[in-house]
Amino acid sequence: MTDKLVVLVTCGSAAEARRIARAVVQARLAACVNILPGAVTSIYRWKGKVESASERLLLIKTSKKQLAKLRAAVVRMHSYDVPEFIALPIAAGSPAYLDWIEENL
Repeated sequence: MTDKLVVLVTCGSAAEARRIARAVVQARLAACVNILPGAVTSIYRWKGKVESASERLLLIKTSKKQLAKLRAAVVRMHSYDVPEFIALPIAAGSPAYLDWIEENL
């Protein structure tokens, strides 16, 4: 098990996704952010109704040490009242890649 994480964040537009991705990498809160090509369709419950939206999904590579700062930055920059922010542990990976993440945080 490593201390590295992949964080999932959905955004309402491609422009918002790019803005958040660039900002968190520049601030060294993430080593890399992948913006999945094309939109994902999200179906969710909001204020008692089932809704759907076309969103962009970010895959953010970071560490446990940076997680709280990353979360605060995403919440501050995000247009949603309750942005998705889910951190998944990276159980294993290429040692060189995991070292690269650490060097770029």
